[in-house]
Amino acid sequence: MRPVPPSRPSRWTLAAPAILFALAAAGAAAAHGLGGKDAAFVAATTGPDIVPFLYLGAKHMVTGYDHLLFLLGVIFFLYRMKDVALYVTLFSVGHSLTLLAGVLGRIEVNAHLVDAVIGLSVAYKAFDNLGGFRTLFGVQPNPRVAVFGFGLIHGFGLATKLQALELPANGLLINMLSFNVGVEIGQMIALTLMFALILLWRSLPGYRRMSTAANLVIMVAGFVLIGFQLGGLVYGAPS
Repeated sequence: MRPVPPSRPSRWTLAAPAILFALAAAGAAAAHGLGGKDAAFVAATTGPDIVPFLYLGAKHMVTGYDHLLFLLGVIFFLYRMKDVALYVTLFSVGHSLTLLAGVLGRIEVNAHLVDAVIGLSVAYKAFDNLGGFRTLFGVQPNPRVAVFGFGLIHGFGLATKLQALELPANGLLINMLSFNVGVEIGQMIALTLMFALILLWRSLPGYRRMSTAANLVIMVAGFVLIGFQLGGLVYGAPS
């Protein structure tokens, strides 16, 4: 009797460990705001302080798992650098507008609701990458409008983290501009690394099959983020 060859693991089996990791990472992402020494520094600032705020902006972006997950979804199936540049620019313009407007204009939005919509943006983009809108609804939303629109929401997410701190009025404009530039620097560092890894991954066998599992993981992480934030809203947890 001939031995039965072992069956190849399904994409769901391959994705299971990554989904568990995404659940843990999403939980950590729920609390990536400025805190500890960073919050104490901001509270003690008495005037323009460009370099430290550049650093804080970059640090916040590279540790902001929700922002990075969304950007990963955005660039996942982009192959030309000009397309990457276009979509990243749309996202950057969106979040810069609402970050500065939220802090300088004192536009206050519930942090849990904003972060829940940010989680939705992560799930939305992964669902789009999986062809969900075409398959289930027979439509394809405009990706440029979506990236810009969600960029506005992500900017409010950044603003709520800063609004939770005591921001001195003296030097506020310069410090916020510096923070925003720092965010862009951190974003470019993270995007460069992610895009390089994606290019490497595309050269490996099985990329198309595993890309489905990867976007499934991103979508699950987005829904977990939504759950964490809505739970915080209902139970009054600190944002």
